[in-house]
Amino acid sequence: MKIAILGAAGGIGQALALLLKIQLPIGSTLALYDISEITPGIAIDLSHIPTAVRVEGFKGEDASQALQNAHIVLIVAGIARKPGMDRVDLFKINADIVCNLTMQIANIAPKAIIGIITNPVNSMVVIASDVLKTMGVYDRKRLLGVSTLDVIRANTFVSQLKNKQPTTIEVPVVGGHSNMTILPLLSQIKDISFSQEEIIYLTKRIQNAGTEVVNAKVGGGSATLSMAQAATRFSLSLIKGLQGRENIIEYAYVEGDGEYATFFAQPLLLGESGIKQYLPIGKISIFEQQILTNSLKELEQDIKLGKDFKKQII
Repeated sequence: MKIAILGAAGGIGQALALLLKIQLPIGSTLALYDISEITPGIAIDLSHIPTAVRVEGFKGEDASQALQNAHIVLIVAGIARKPGMDRVDLFKINADIVCNLTMQIANIAPKAIIGIITNPVNSMVVIASDVLKTMGVYDRKRLLGVSTLDVIRANTFVSQLKNKQPTTIEVPVVGGHSNMTILPLLSQIKDISFSQEEIIYLTKRIQNAGTEVVNAKVGGGSATLSMAQAATRFSLSLIKGLQGRENIIEYAYVEGDGEYATFFAQPLLLGESGIKQYLPIGKISIFEQQILTNSLKELEQDIKLGKDFKKQII
């Protein structure tokens, strides 16, 4: 198995590379790419860790060497959010980066499964899909926006509030990957009950968790370590699906059947071709339905932002 990380010299990229070096299956290859001069050095640094995972590092404008024969490509390149910025503020810079990298993937590794981590994910996935469509290699089952961070945050916050082990809790999180478009389905957690006050508190904290980190770092960046862990979990699940393992389910932001929006975060059964099956979000509470209804306008605006960008460059 070969995984390529595009943007590997950044805060998320380095932490993600470290976690994958330790956890990838024996015999895997980890290809690191970034425009930064230090990228080959990061690869050498990681290669000193005694695991049976090969690490390669590439720098410059051309990512083709990292992409050769890649099974999974993770795009983490871009600028991080700073205090006072929302995810839309990131769009102008990061859209160009994601567009360029997706074009290279389309040329070099058109069959790879692509995981978009660069924010704003709600728009970046749309841009990537349009690039792939224009270049004639789009497969919606192989393009996923990594919203796993919302799930692990929800698991953490619920376990803290209810004094439970985090590993015993799995909170479904659907919708999008920005503020009010993030919808944790607390009503679907088994064997745990919540008061209405707890539901409101948890929902708001999960939705605003990214801003919580940005503000706490006082200009020093956004979530990197937790995002790296979330992306690692997501990547390992993709690998299990590619290996033919059964019942591998993750939540991701994808182009689905359009029941709620053209692109939507939902549960997915993973398999040998990426997404094996799009799963329904299930029964939700009246409170959750209200949030979902109210969030769709913002989600559609994020999608339109991505769609409109295509007109500028393709």
